Amino acid sequence: MLKAGDKAPDFTLASRSGPRTLSDAKGEYAVVYFYPRDDTPGCTREGQAFSKASKAFAKAGAVVYGISKDSADSHAKFADKCGITIDLLSDPDLATHKAYGAHGEKTMYGKKVIGTIRSTFIVDPAGKIARVFSSVKVDGHAEKVLEAIAELKTGVAATKPRRAR
Repeated sequence: MLKAGDKAPDFTLASRSGPRTLSDAKGEYAVVYFYPRDDTPGCTREGQAFSKASKAFAKAGAVVYGISKDSADSHAKFADKCGITIDLLSDPDLATHKAYGAHGEKTMYGKKVIGTIRSTFIVDPAGKIARVFSSVKVDGHAEKVLEAIAELKTGVAATKPRRAR
């Protein structure tokens, strides 16, 4: 898997609105997240969370790309059905997954399987990996990525107010 400081592999992948490349985001932060499959519970919640936060990502100067091996047609149906507004990109041959280290052995239900490793990469405006989230837990993840971008931009860790006891 790639690590912070590595050059982010460029890609050209199909989306419902035409081909998208990582270099389209040059000069901005790019959030590149890999998910296993359209229209599954975790992948739906993840796509909806990134979509719900899309204005905040845009305000932070970041674009968001969700990538799976599903077709662009499947992505379009999934997005329409579930209200997902971010760009979903199709990587049917898994070349981009493999370039980022987001495909390989993982444990599912206690068994070792080969598949998509749910992971997210923040690519900085210069095209380098700035942050890596591996083996992502879906709930709260979009917010953590947004906080990480704010931290990268300001150099200050985001702190949440604590509740009074």
